[in-house]
Amino acid sequence: MQDALFSGLFGALTTEHRMNFIANNLANVNTHGYKRDTLAFSDTMAYYAHDEIREPLMKLRSKSLFPEPKNMARSRVAVSQVDFSQGSMKYTGDPLDIAIAGENAFFRVQTPNGTYLSRNGHFVLSNDGTIMTPQGYPLQGEGGTITIPQGTRTITISGDGQVQADGVPVSRIDLVSVDNLKNLEKMGHNLFKPRTNVQVNEGDAYANNRARLEQGFMEAANVEVVSEMVNMIETNRQFEMYQKVMQTSDTLDRAANEKIGRRVG
Repeated sequence: MQDALFSGLFGALTTEHRMNFIANNLANVNTHGYKRDTLAFSDTMAYYAHDEIREPLMKLRSKSLFPEPKNMARSRVAVSQVDFSQGSMKYTGDPLDIAIAGENAFFRVQTPNGTYLSRNGHFVLSNDGTIMTPQGYPLQGEGGTITIPQGTRTITISGDGQVQADGVPVSRIDLVSVDNLKNLEKMGHNLFKPRTNVQVNEGDAYANNRARLEQGFMEAANVEVVSEMVNMIETNRQFEMYQKVMQTSDTLDRAANEKIGRRVG
């Protein structure tokens, strides 16, 4: 019965891990530019020595010397990935709200730990006119930090990233792409960090209209609430099922031990 107990235990741990991902997705349903996390599962096969033995039989009615092969499968978390599919556009009218149309395109922001990438296009102006995130990370342009002159009344941002203050060009927002979206790692605050040996193509995201900016809009999270709620209910039911497997296995083990004890005594 130990196999049933361990299968239930590992299944419960797997569903608990999945529930954490679902809860995090639902918690960020209103986070601008948030990209949902997904999980993939695979079966892990448990092999025994006799599974690999194929003894020759003298005749059709000969009995096998070893038991029949029995490969046991136990589900495990194979890999977690970020879904970078495009979120819906929501109009805000704020000139410093900028949505990216295109999946493989990111803003560059400067943090104390280096340059990170982001899809959250909600920006604010600092006291000196620097365009930055609400956390205080400056948005990067082709020439570095983008600063709006004091007294500017109208800020205009075109689809190709050109920033104008009262009709005067100031800078161009540096929109970048990466060679493989799977090589981006979440760092918190809706920021991404390229892993080692990842090619970041600066200024390439605008090429051939693969991505463009929409001023006055925000990209919503790509989380579907109904689907995530269904996944949460399903995961909760699975966890309860694995609990019953462990309880049943423990009950049978106790009963077997009691019977063996009475016979030995």
